[in-house]
Amino acid sequence: MKEIKRFQIRGVSGDVKRVEFDDRIVDYWLPKEPATHLLIAHDGQNIFDGRTSTHRGQTWKMAQSANRVSKELGINPPAIIGVWHSGTKENPTGRAKDLVPEKYFRDGIAVNKDLVKDFNLELLHGDSYLRGIFENYIPAIALGIPVTRTAMIGSSMGGLATLYAIAQFPQSFSTALALSTHWPFGGTELVERTIKELPSPSTHKIWMSHGTKGLDGAYAPFQQLADRLMSERGYLSHNFISKVYERSGHNERSWAKYLDQPIRFWLST
Repeated sequence: MKEIKRFQIRGVSGDVKRVEFDDRIVDYWLPKEPATHLLIAHDGQNIFDGRTSTHRGQTWKMAQSANRVSKELGINPPAIIGVWHSGTKENPTGRAKDLVPEKYFRDGIAVNKDLVKDFNLELLHGDSYLRGIFENYIPAIALGIPVTRTAMIGSSMGGLATLYAIAQFPQSFSTALALSTHWPFGGTELVERTIKELPSPSTHKIWMSHGTKGLDGAYAPFQQLADRLMSERGYLSHNFISKVYERSGHNERSWAKYLDQPIRFWLST
């Protein structure tokens, strides 16, 4: 782990550190108070730093939300790790290669050709991406932190990756926060396989949400199926919430506006 830089966020004490693990960049923020909770976020470019954000300088304002909710609940803020995706101008499909639920598509789920013209299974590396998070990044960054409760959060393809991760690594974290989950990528088959593979509702919590504008406008039928299947799996109101945000879109500004709610769902006992 090599430190690249440090920077501060308005309204948040302490530094965000940017580090590099081989070819992966990770931003992380450790609160001054001893943290016992850890939040892992996909699309790390967009979590803290507007200068690296891929959407017009907008960020999730995640540390601000975590501080606000923690204060309301009377607990110390969580540590937050933002893992950068590998998409660049030179590698425009890098994000999808990281975040696609690899095993499900290798097992035969078809990709929506209206969304993806060229899809090469051999280029997927979602499994190694997740192994890097749990086997390398977290142990190096959270060394010495007495973490008792860990969650993962992501939006769009990151929502798919979050739900995939909790199925593949159920012992590593207990709450999945999936915003604007990009169900149309694999359609009904992807919804069914994802819900089928989730761990037991007796040990895990799931949040799902979407808006009604932009890409989110196509999500309702798939999410309604997911909600029904979640109920059949035994996920009830205390361990599963599915929300629709009217007039909310598919971007960091929209997700930041209601981020307090999934964070509160995770941190509340």
